[in-house]
Amino acid sequence: MSKRTNTLIFILLATLFNVLITVFSFIILLVIYSKFLFSLIPESMSPWIMPILFIASIVSSFLVYRLAMKIFMKKINVEKHFDPIFGRKR
Repeated sequence: MSKRTNTLIFILLATLFNVLITVFSFIILLVIYSKFLFSLIPESMSPWIMPILFIASIVSSFLVYRLAMKIFMKKINVEKHFDPIFGRKR
C-alpha cells in the first residue's frame, strides 16, 4: 500500500477508535453514577449530571487516545509508513 492509503486508513481507524473510547467511557461513567452516586447527589443537581458525564467522557477519551498514540508512535516508524497530513517538514 502507498503512504497516502496508509494515512487515510490510519485517520479513519483512529477516529473510530476515539469515538468508541468516548462512548465506552460515557457508558462506564453513567453506570458508576447510577450504581454509586445517584443516591448521594441531590435532585437539584440532576439536570447537570448528563453534561458533566459527557464532558468527563470526552476528557477521559482524549487522555486514553493520547496515551494510545504515544505508544503507537513509539512502535511504528511514522515517517516511513505515512504521508504528512498538513504538508512536508522543512
